[in-house]
Amino acid sequence: MKKYFSVGEAAKAAHTTSETLRHYDRIGLVKPSKKDEWTSYRYYTERDIVRLNTVRALQLMDLPLQEIKKVLEYEDLEKIVDFLEQAERKADEKIAALQYSKSKIQLAKADYNRKLRMRKTPNGIFVHDFPERVILLSDTLEVPTLDNLWNYLDHFYKKVTPALEDQFTFEDLAGIYTENGLARLFAVCIRYADISGLKVLPKGKYLCAECAEENRKQVLNELMRIARTKYGVNPTFTVQLIVVSGVLHWNYEVQIYVDREIQ
Repeated sequence: MKKYFSVGEAAKAAHTTSETLRHYDRIGLVKPSKKDEWTSYRYYTERDIVRLNTVRALQLMDLPLQEIKKVLEYEDLEKIVDFLEQAERKADEKIAALQYSKSKIQLAKADYNRKLRMRKTPNGIFVHDFPERVILLSDTLEVPTLDNLWNYLDHFYKKVTPALEDQFTFEDLAGIYTENGLARLFAVCIRYADISGLKVLPKGKYLCAECAEENRKQVLNELMRIARTKYGVNPTFTVQLIVVSGVLHWNYEVQIYVDREIQ
């Protein structure tokens, strides 16, 4: 026996409103499979809901309803499949653009958070609690340059073997990791597999300060001094996030792990 859904139930299943479904019915885009002749109540089948969801998805691609209606009325199934494949490609492009925009928003948010923290501290030095982070070190790059920052993440994707490339995703961040006097540029991993060059930055509190290239060494030495004298910690590594502040300019946020509870 065929199952029927009321307007409200169908609207909920298609993540839309009852009025939208009534409008679709009026323009002949998605008509209910059954309508009570006495009450004029509309009833939809599962197949109707599939069509409703297809229409809603195509609307999100900024396609007008009349064009969607025209396509879905094709009798040539190959034409419908071809159209939906094109729509799928457009959806992928839109998702990629949104992801890129989101990464830029996250960078801007992080930059404003840094400025907010610095505003709250007279000397620009602050303590921030970071989660565990996994980074991938470069084999060759030691310092940022205009050339290597332009296509920064391409360098790290090329470091990964083709068989593992799909298992890696990186944040849109650059940084310098220094340990035992050896400096290497790194990328922050969102997804990763076990390969050489991975480092785990422990979660916890980091002593931080923002600086420019000109005073980076001075700020780094000052944070190391504070870590030793105030917190009794002898740092074994340093992290210097690269904060791009212009097309031809960047600053740094120096981070030193403080391996004890800060009062």
